Amino acid sequence: MTGEGGLLQQLTKRLLESALEGEITDHLGYDKQDPAGKDGGNSRNGKRSKTVLTDVGPVEITVPRDRDGSFEPKIVKKRQKRLTGVDEMVISLAAKGLTTGEVQAHLAEVYGAEVSRQTISTITDKVLEGMAEWQNRPLDAVYPVVFIDAIHVKIRDGAVANRPIYVALAVTVEGRREILGLWAGDGGEGAKHWLHILTEIKNRGVNDVLMLVCDGLKGLPEAVETVWPRTVVQTCVVHLLRNSFRYAARQDWDKIARLLKSVYTAPTEEAALERFAEFADAWSRKYPAIVKLWENAWEEFTPFLRFDTEIRRIVCTTNAIESVNARIRRAVKARGHFPSEQAALKCVYMAIMSLDPTGKGQARWTMRWKTALNAFDITFDSRLSTARQ
Repeated sequence: MTGEGGLLQQLTKRLLESALEGEITDHLGYDKQDPAGKDGGNSRNGKRSKTVLTDVGPVEITVPRDRDGSFEPKIVKKRQKRLTGVDEMVISLAAKGLTTGEVQAHLAEVYGAEVSRQTISTITDKVLEGMAEWQNRPLDAVYPVVFIDAIHVKIRDGAVANRPIYVALAVTVEGRREILGLWAGDGGEGAKHWLHILTEIKNRGVNDVLMLVCDGLKGLPEAVETVWPRTVVQTCVVHLLRNSFRYAARQDWDKIARLLKSVYTAPTEEAALERFAEFADAWSRKYPAIVKLWENAWEEFTPFLRFDTEIRRIVCTTNAIESVNARIRRAVKARGHFPSEQAALKCVYMAIMSLDPTGKGQARWTMRWKTALNAFDITFDSRLSTARQ
């Protein structure tokens, strides 16, 4: 059934050759061995052999020729060595995190096909045109929430260095998840950098964002105020907790977590401030850096305390984008480092495009957001319902 010379390869060979015969018949205007071919015009001129890589492995086929060389086959084009399904398979494997060497080994082991690493890289480069179109596509006029986070990848630019790639994930007014774009940074980003990115998003049609959730990215709140003055900037509580634990001994984590939980679950901002004062009294001497961390983040930490419980539950953390980042990290981890910024962006883009192929994750996401979106619409003076009209 499978393997070299197996039934599937034989069937593929017959189908391709039959299709090619049909194409040249259509091109010449008469069937094979028809007397019409003897009138002195263009006619069949034998066949040539070629091997193409298919989903069932390498298949040797014979391609008909015509006398004046005007026949241009469509199903297997001139100089084409792979069928479309193979290219799609290579892109899919790369999107799941396989390196070019691993894709090469997979094709050799499963299909008995020898494909160079350069060819695999050339195949995956096909996504670059689609990536540019995707990055510049029009966006919705209003988003309830936009999450911005960064993953770090190693890029060789003279020397190998860690570089951030920023991901902007939005929730639509229907509750769907939508990734707005990807941007590479150099680690020295400030307000000017974020103003450029947010202005780009606005120019693609986004006139309003109700809340923007991030991990205390430097310069981002100032840029948001310039682009969308009514947007509330919220610092991710989970990131604050993780950063706090970095300054603490492992045996103190549980005690610190209990006290900080009373801060971010407080019913009001005033109550949160009281709980934080208690935390500072207990730990400022041993861990002053943790107290300073929360003080510096306080202005962007507290907005969600003013809102309905449903809104708090959704926006106090960037877990929504963390699941996306986890998939991206799996894709980039095996590569060690990338030769260029474009190669890194290509890898991340392919990982994003391979998310949730069945659509079940999107359906669960939408159901989860229904209650929160109603709370958003009430809290933000019907800015969402106005956008739906």
